[in-house]
Amino acid sequence: MEANPKNIFTVKVEDGKPGKDGHLAVGPVFRSVLAKDGFPQLEPDMKTSWDVFRVAADKYPNNRMLGWRPLKDGVGSRIGIYGTNCPQWIVAMQACNGYSLICVPLYDTLGAGAVDYIIDHAEIDVVFIQDKKIKEILSPNCKSAKRLKALVAFTSATSEEIKEADQIGMKMHSWNDFLKVGKVKPCQPCAPQANDICTIMYTSGTSGQPKGVMLTHESHAMYVKGVDLFMDQFDDKMTTDDVFLSFLPLAHILDRMIEEYFFHKGASIGYYHGDLNALRDDIQELKPTLLVGVPRVYERIYEGILKAIAELRPLRRVIFNALYNRKLASMKAGYSHKTASPFADMLAFRKVKARLGGRLRLLISGGAPLSSEIEEFLRVTTCAYFIQGYGLTETLGPSTVCYIDDMALVGSVGVPATYTEIRLEEVPEMGYDPLGVPSRGEICIRGKSLFAGYYKNPELTNEVIVDGWFHTGDIGEMTPDGILKVIDRKKNIFKLSQGEYVAVEYLEKVYGFPPLVEDIWVYGDSFRSNLVAVVNPHEENTMKWAESNGYKGSFSEICKLEGLKEYILKELTAVAQKNKLRGFEYIKGIVLDPIPFDIERDLVTATMKKRRNNMLKYYQSEIDTVYKKLEAQKNAAKAK
Repeated sequence: MEANPKNIFTVKVEDGKPGKDGHLAVGPVFRSVLAKDGFPQLEPDMKTSWDVFRVAADKYPNNRMLGWRPLKDGVGSRIGIYGTNCPQWIVAMQACNGYSLICVPLYDTLGAGAVDYIIDHAEIDVVFIQDKKIKEILSPNCKSAKRLKALVAFTSATSEEIKEADQIGMKMHSWNDFLKVGKVKPCQPCAPQANDICTIMYTSGTSGQPKGVMLTHESHAMYVKGVDLFMDQFDDKMTTDDVFLSFLPLAHILDRMIEEYFFHKGASIGYYHGDLNALRDDIQELKPTLLVGVPRVYERIYEGILKAIAELRPLRRVIFNALYNRKLASMKAGYSHKTASPFADMLAFRKVKARLGGRLRLLISGGAPLSSEIEEFLRVTTCAYFIQGYGLTETLGPSTVCYIDDMALVGSVGVPATYTEIRLEEVPEMGYDPLGVPSRGEICIRGKSLFAGYYKNPELTNEVIVDGWFHTGDIGEMTPDGILKVIDRKKNIFKLSQGEYVAVEYLEKVYGFPPLVEDIWVYGDSFRSNLVAVVNPHEENTMKWAESNGYKGSFSEICKLEGLKEYILKELTAVAQKNKLRGFEYIKGIVLDPIPFDIERDLVTATMKKRRNNMLKYYQSEIDTVYKKLEAQKNAAKAK
């Protein structure tokens, strides 16, 4: 597959400007080559999210649309939807679109506190709800439930739940009963206007209450048109036979927009059966052609493939590695993944393809940067296209996207999407200069797919949107051709007692490489001169280490060993030396936690971003103990 043979992805529409008169320096403005003459216009009948679905329903009336794999054994102006992905979720969403109602997703993973806040803040009147979530709405902890007029269960409610709801003045409907009401009293759709708010999507954030991001119908239509123009460049076309496996929450923008595009193309969507640990079973059952996940999903796939390779006989392992290197070299020389080495695909990589259902054509990674090593490996071994992208709820999902089969883009999040302009802005306190080499700074986005503002929060809206530019808070590095990498987070910096600034997210990426490190949280503050960290050890590799060093016991017991702490600390030091980190960036002490950073303890957001303030509270006593130990060692050294 060949597209854009000259590898010209962007056009520069404005030059960079040095900082002066109190203004920060900014880098050049880049736009997709697809919009070199200005952002393309929408078709007259495709100006809203409802238009996108309505036109597709007319065009593909007999196509399969929604499917789900159930577990065995087991009306107002703002409408809430609360539950995991399923056909009822989408039916409720499209009903909102068709009748100019504002859809407000309630995060399935945020817990009762945030759901209570969102119902009250968004002034929700009716909630479509997964059966097992009904008890959370009816709980005394959900004080805002009293404002609700009705609950509509995705299937049905118990008689006890119906009674409880009635006692607080709330009507409870089963799904089928609610549909019957519509059949008895049919009502013609009330189509929205382009500038009407389609959805208020609350982002979890890493601190404070969730923010309500207002997204218009037109921005949804722009997204669909933009993807169409992007896909038109390639010979390998999407068809009505394509199938998307949906498992990222529909309450997140990425899954929501992928599904809207699939509706537009008359393709099918299958919902996972609810257990992420058994995702491989869903893949084998559905045999999707598209998989979209966050880096952790692909890290697990990568680890699974490596484990299978390690179990091969030595000769077969040597052959696998030789074929891998041969195909990689061909891809780097400009061959597509299909033509780079059909022999290697047949002999070695067809088994990897089979593990992923056998029909995958495209894998997309978003939500956070994926390591170049894993991206390259999956591009070679999956026999499918693999790309990364970058975006936020505020930008309606992908603002940048990679081009398929271009190995020069590995490790990047690509180039501006069709309706997006991007530039970098100076961050002096972190030493990031968009006019320097390399060009680095805060990623700022302008274009047709920006949010309309934060609901009931004009102050925050004006803080992040300045002169039409949305300030993302992410730090990027950009090539002279407009290719973007995400390298840091603006707020994730702190100053040590010696006055040095530390970019903690960058360090966590560096320190995440040792085989025994599953995840790591790096901490320091302005009253201390050293960095410390909490490490989630990698269970399988840790148990192998324990066995080879004569230790016995459960994983939790092994994680309490001082010997393991010392070993991991040495590994972290070796990584720091290899990456030429500065002395104050070395980690001097660690805490080991066998339980991964999780949502249940409120340590990470629904998109697995670290809640750093919460982590500090949770690990405070152990962090203090590590610092006391370091202080004692320092004093002992002085005494000598």
